[in-house]
Amino acid sequence: MTLESNSATAVVGLQWGDEGKGKLVDLLAGRFDAVVRYNGGANAGHSVVVAGERYALHLVPSGILSPGVKAVIGNGVVIDPQRLFEEIATLSERGVDTSQLVVSDRAHVVMPYHKAEDALREELLSGSVREGQSQSKGVINAIGTTKRGIGPAYADKVQRATAVRVGDLLQPEVLREKLEMICSLKNGIFSALRPEGHEPFDAYALTQQYSELGQKLSPMIQDTAYLLDDLRRAGGEILFEGANATMLDVDHGTYPYVTSSNASALGIGPGSGVPPQSIGRIIGVVKAYCTRVGGGPMPTELFDATGDAIRERGREYGTTTGRPRRVGWLDLVALKYAAMISGATELCITLLDVLAGESELKLATGYESPNGKTSRFIADACTLSEATPIYETMPGFSQDITGVRTFDELPAQAQAYVERIEEFVGVRVGIISVGPDREQTIIRS
Repeated sequence: MTLESNSATAVVGLQWGDEGKGKLVDLLAGRFDAVVRYNGGANAGHSVVVAGERYALHLVPSGILSPGVKAVIGNGVVIDPQRLFEEIATLSERGVDTSQLVVSDRAHVVMPYHKAEDALREELLSGSVREGQSQSKGVINAIGTTKRGIGPAYADKVQRATAVRVGDLLQPEVLREKLEMICSLKNGIFSALRPEGHEPFDAYALTQQYSELGQKLSPMIQDTAYLLDDLRRAGGEILFEGANATMLDVDHGTYPYVTSSNASALGIGPGSGVPPQSIGRIIGVVKAYCTRVGGGPMPTELFDATGDAIRERGREYGTTTGRPRRVGWLDLVALKYAAMISGATELCITLLDVLAGESELKLATGYESPNGKTSRFIADACTLSEATPIYETMPGFSQDITGVRTFDELPAQAQAYVERIEEFVGVRVGIISVGPDREQTIIRS
């Protein structure tokens, strides 16, 4: 059978994460045969509200909330089995059917030493500049990771010899041999960095623990590249769910303040085994303002009462960490760049309702940087951190729009705000979210 070339859709964040991708995936999932996570790990946090009930998802694709739809964790994800089972148990207790969950045998495993390394690295980097010592502009201190072991797991994936894949959990002898070598290396590193207080990792104990987890996981494990190819050949449709976001992409984000995977749409092919030409629709999700968690430049960040008010109205606290998010005006320069990188064919604006009550709204349309004025995004994090935004100001709106269901019902000022975003980015806004629930969504014809 000939494969259709445009049978897949992708939902990708175009900022620094937390844009509301989970809600959109949940809204669309029922129309698809499978929803696929292709990157990231338990550092991601997607919040979905269904009938007033909020679900926080980290490893499990948001499509799990749509009965009968396969929820696939692809090979590009790094999986913490313990976290995964905790999440499955929580969903099951709330009546969610998790029988359609599938895990790639090629996905890499987050081990306890990865989480220990993540925390130790952040601690050492945080203290790398002594009191009274000036920091070089190019020196990077703590990245602000979630300390879930994601970065070290991806690093071991690239180093190959020190990596464990999900398929290895089903082969106890192979796993034991790998862990004996890995624990020897890791214990040497930890002993050097933390001579006191390091409890050695026990290869035997880890083999026992993760072999048991592997057996528990075995009914879900498949070669998902073939699974998805078979689905496509049968005429099925696939929805890809990006974790993190384009501005956190390891290659194209605000490096080094990024995540450890290709979080843009460019990561779909290597993270799932599905060729990119099969994706005909890429929906880029963007908040009506900007937020960020952790370190790194954010030119439009607000440090005043306006920023505090938006944070509270938008409940801007991390799904995964609970940390308060940094808040700023919408950065159109960064958005246009992210839409370009991910190849967005359509935009979804979320949390437009949060801006209600602001007398004026600001949009960054350029930067004043040490290298002069520019309307292009600045790749270098050091230079970007010294850039100041050039703002365009528009009238705000005061009406509560959470009950609005058509574009024409929006206040004229809100309509103009959306249309200005479209004009600058050059991509149509097809979906607008005006509240957390599925029903609080405007679909433009």
